[in-house]
Amino acid sequence: MQRIFVNGQPVSPESIQFELERLIHFYAQHGMPEDQIRKQLPQLQKQATDQAVGSLLLMAEANRLDIPVGEDEIDLQVQTIIKQIGGQEAFDKALAERKTSLADFRQQLKRGRRVDKLVERVTSGAKDPTEAEIRQHFEDHRSEYEKGERVLAQHILITPDGDTATSKAEAREKITAIRRRIVEEGKSFSDEAAAHSMCPSGKEGGSLGWFSRGMMVPEFDKAAFSMRDGEVSDIIETQFGYHIIYKTAHEDASEADFDEVREQIRDFLRHNRKGELMAAFVNELRSKANIEVKDDGRSAACHCHG
Repeated sequence: MQRIFVNGQPVSPESIQFELERLIHFYAQHGMPEDQIRKQLPQLQKQATDQAVGSLLLMAEANRLDIPVGEDEIDLQVQTIIKQIGGQEAFDKALAERKTSLADFRQQLKRGRRVDKLVERVTSGAKDPTEAEIRQHFEDHRSEYEKGERVLAQHILITPDGDTATSKAEAREKITAIRRRIVEEGKSFSDEAAAHSMCPSGKEGGSLGWFSRGMMVPEFDKAAFSMRDGEVSDIIETQFGYHIIYKTAHEDASEADFDEVREQIRDFLRHNRKGELMAAFVNELRSKANIEVKDDGRSAACHCHG
């Protein structure tokens, strides 16, 4: 397994995974279909690795410049996190689970804020895209902004304990009872999902959000797109187990609407321009850094300048 070192400091697999998830989320938010994201995964993986290396370089540069970060800024961040996590008790518990003291956590926040300020400094010269540039991007990428047919639905999943006929029968019996409570007794689908679903979505009442054709496994996909709004499906068997689906809405495919996506494109182009400025800055840092790729403890390749 290969590891990357920047000036002797390892780039962690977690930091690469974090950057990859951030890229996937960004492109999904800006209209890239999931199948297209999947096709580009190798390229995104490389981009994520480059960004993780860049993050280490930026952190080192921000520390070298000793960009000031006030304690009041960190106080505000800590209070925001406490509120988001559900209060002081939950925050203290999270720190304990991470085996991190409050002082160390504040130092982590300070390092992150220092990097944020460096990024703000480097990208402050990025110009906003003009209306003509936004329109041109839309015309060049019109097909990417078309809306495919999609469904809004919730589901409940019961997974058998094993691959035996008995465990499958028990799982099917369990989901049959759940479906009966919902359809015949009027129990809440969301409550039943929260109580019994073995899918992580159960915590959200089984919500899957909006999804397009081809995003789910074939058996699930076929059922969801053939149902009426407000209908609860029959039991569906997939590789994951037994499901029931509650379909709440359906949207037909539609052409791209410029007014609907104008701000989305503006944000995308703005992000790209800032990205170009950051890339140039990070490339300059790279040219002065010692970046090594090591395999099994031995140097497989070395880029060493400056």
